[in-house]
Amino acid sequence: MGKYKDKNPLYFNRVRNQEELNHSKISRYSFLYYFFCIFAIELFIFLIMKVISLINMKGGVGKTTLSTNICHCLSKRYDKKVLLIDIDPQFNATQCLFTGNEYIKHLEEDKDTIVTVFEDKRKVANTVDGLSETKNKELKDIIPVHIKENFYILPGNLSLYRIEMAAGSGKENRLKKFIQELETKSNFDFVIIDTPPTPSIWMTSALIASDYYLIPVKPDPISYTGIDLLKTIVDDKKDAFDLKIKCIGLVFTIVERDDSIVYRSAVSKIEGGEWKSYKYRQYLPKRTDIAKFQLNKDFILNLNDSSLKTALVGIVEELIERIKKDEEK
Repeated sequence: MGKYKDKNPLYFNRVRNQEELNHSKISRYSFLYYFFCIFAIELFIFLIMKVISLINMKGGVGKTTLSTNICHCLSKRYDKKVLLIDIDPQFNATQCLFTGNEYIKHLEEDKDTIVTVFEDKRKVANTVDGLSETKNKELKDIIPVHIKENFYILPGNLSLYRIEMAAGSGKENRLKKFIQELETKSNFDFVIIDTPPTPSIWMTSALIASDYYLIPVKPDPISYTGIDLLKTIVDDKKDAFDLKIKCIGLVFTIVERDDSIVYRSAVSKIEGGEWKSYKYRQYLPKRTDIAKFQLNKDFILNLNDSSLKTALVGIVEELIERIKKDEEK
């Protein structure tokens, strides 16, 4: 019978069916393998802590509002463990999260602030001698403050102004070293750095420590014309310190009306140049009561303002989306 199988139609049908079955199995396994690879890549991407600085050369652009609410949104809506570092000597982000009495108590109890990262020696109370100097804490022993859910802060401190930190002294690397210590023990998903609105050693420290920087821009000529200068400064720091930091986008903030001449002019300016691909789809609308809810230590996601919440969530979703795309390259 074997010598006739080449001419047997039943044999051919059986072989063909077996080949189709094998092909179907291969296709199914290929799909599963592809799906597993995509899942593994996305999981790997977000197992690695991301450090993002919010930077603008001008104050009053909503940088701190965006910083604090991105942190809260990531922790509450996306269940990410997030640390906010306030490296602005004006410590506005800290004031959004602490009452005056809470902050004074924090300092009186000699708890950690951003100053702890940079100072060589710290003064501590001594019941015998009064104030005495000791060596600063090890970076690994600095403890951020738990705010709520998965949201933490390393508070700012006005005393940053008194710290002498000349460029090239090596101190500008301390923030990066502190964050590296965090990565080994604290499992933060994101570190967001609120920076001062002027070129300084503090801005340099933030850039050295960061994977990305995000630019909040108010839609007025003074704000958005400064972003080219900002890019020049960042590029200079990248060359000087051999940094790999990337711009992760540009977000319009404090937008009164999206049909206004001012806003349309700003969008036209941005979309007509090299910043076009950086502009986020969503913008943060202006709200007169934002300052009020910040004084009450509250967040956008807790407000009864659906359009404002939608805008914030859209910004955070695009931030995550852009990071994924960059990491997959």
